[in-house]
Amino acid sequence: MEVNTTGAPAGPPPGLAAGNHTRKQHPPHFENHDHHHHHEIFPSKSLLIIIISSFSVVVLLAIFLIILMLRRFKSAKTNNLYKESNSINNGSSRFIAQTTINFNSSPELRGGCLYGGHLGRTQPHRYRGVQVFTYKELHVATAGFSEANVIGRGGFGLVYRGLLSDGTEAAIKMLHRAGKQGERAFRIEVDLLSRLHSPHLVELLGYCADQHHRLLIFEYMPNGTLQHHLHNEHQPLDWGTRLTIALDCARALETLHEHAIPPVIHRDFKCTNVLLDQNFRARVSDFGLAKLGSDKINGQISTRVLGTTGYLAPEYASTGKLTTKSDVYSYGVVLLELLTGRVPIDTKRPPGEHVLVSWALPRLTNREKVVEMVDPALKGHYSKKDLIQIAAIAAMCVHPEADYRPLMTDVVQSLIPLARNSSVGSSGSSRLQNQRPSPKY
Repeated sequence: MEVNTTGAPAGPPPGLAAGNHTRKQHPPHFENHDHHHHHEIFPSKSLLIIIISSFSVVVLLAIFLIILMLRRFKSAKTNNLYKESNSINNGSSRFIAQTTINFNSSPELRGGCLYGGHLGRTQPHRYRGVQVFTYKELHVATAGFSEANVIGRGGFGLVYRGLLSDGTEAAIKMLHRAGKQGERAFRIEVDLLSRLHSPHLVELLGYCADQHHRLLIFEYMPNGTLQHHLHNEHQPLDWGTRLTIALDCARALETLHEHAIPPVIHRDFKCTNVLLDQNFRARVSDFGLAKLGSDKINGQISTRVLGTTGYLAPEYASTGKLTTKSDVYSYGVVLLELLTGRVPIDTKRPPGEHVLVSWALPRLTNREKVVEMVDPALKGHYSKKDLIQIAAIAAMCVHPEADYRPLMTDVVQSLIPLARNSSVGSSGSSRLQNQRPSPKY
């Protein structure tokens, strides 16, 4: 045993050898275990990273495509608006308008006035091309809203003639209608006339919304309303002037129906809302009842029936369905007034003649009866050929079925040669003809 013990190589005690063995064997065991564990985890993490990266790329690509599409859409829309603006500005009506008229985004009341304006300020401020006035300024302009300066009365209130601080003569309309309807009418006129500009629409110079006061300031029209000249025993309008007025009114409605997007329906077109300037050129006014129409072909909207008896289209009066053709009917009634000199409803006339349209419609297609219908004040100073054509246009406009009424664009094109020929051919044929310069078309 000694030989075996002595001859054996010297080494650590058995316990220490066992410990060393453990240190030497365990590390390889742990390395193998870790290596195996990494082989299990690495593919899962890599797959997750790949998925997240791929999803991020897809999202970024989608965002890029959306941005690109929006830019192209905006660019295309801008180009279309530019083309539309050019085509409108090059047209005969010299129309300028924003493409979207949103009555719901009417001006806000701030500090007692729309976008500012307080008592005591002397300088008006610009808002969408119109001025904001204080009540004090308008009080001065009308000499304290003197009764002597009243030039018009209506359900809306009074209209005063005024002289603004810069020397501009103006018609100042003070609204008396209280409640939501009166406020809505005020906001609509400000919003609409701030956006639409045409030589055939009355120009809004400014407005005032100081506290509870609501006033609209328009350009002054020295010859008043068409109603005043046709039905108030004024010097009668000659034939050429009547045709010119008919054309101006048609162009005004064409502007509202064809050039505004969406179309605007006046809803209260009548003789009292047609104003005449110093040359008896007509401008349409009073847009307090206006509504945005449908931009679809033959589209209609449902609304409360408002307007003036005698001018309301039958389908609108019975169902509340409103379209641009409702305005066409009202225009036809005004055309009949220009033709006959009669008012839309006259209970003083014999039975069967109380309602102008009902009496005139069956006669408009009969040449002999058309001549009998002409306003006696004209005394033969008209072209019979033109008379027949005007009667035909009026008959189409007041057709009982809305679908058979023409577009105002077609009416304008039909009236242009008649008005032009009349202004050239009837020189000196009436008492008023020599007092007015020949209109330009």
